[in-house]
Amino acid sequence: QLQASGGGLVQVGGSLRLSCTASEGTFTMYVVGWFQQAPGKEREFVGSISRSGGRTFYADSVQGRFTISKDNAKTTVYLQMSNLRPEDTAVYYCALARKFPSATRDEYAYWGQGTLVTVSS
Repeated sequence: QLQASGGGLVQVGGSLRLSCTASEGTFTMYVVGWFQQAPGKEREFVGSISRSGGRTFYADSVQGRFTISKDNAKTTVYLQMSNLRPEDTAVYYCALARKFPSATRDEYAYWGQGTLVTVSS
């Protein structure tokens, strides 16, 4: 079961790290993507990481501010968010896909429950 966690309230310019966990072995079989869904908006691609963890790909809006990584045991995928902006306020989801980078929502077959990030100004 896929689960995102770590959301909360943070001030503009602050940082937050989200985690995505799954059963053992899952992240060696799938590409993991992160998406954000702001109130009243479509769910949008944030970034993804390859099965090995050696490649990452980001949306232009977060490039240079967000970093996706895996732990050595590959049981957790992280989304490190820095220099947060009010427009980053959203529910964040992690999801699984077959191919890298899989930058569209339709490429993801499995979704976890989201975690809410609120950036206050």
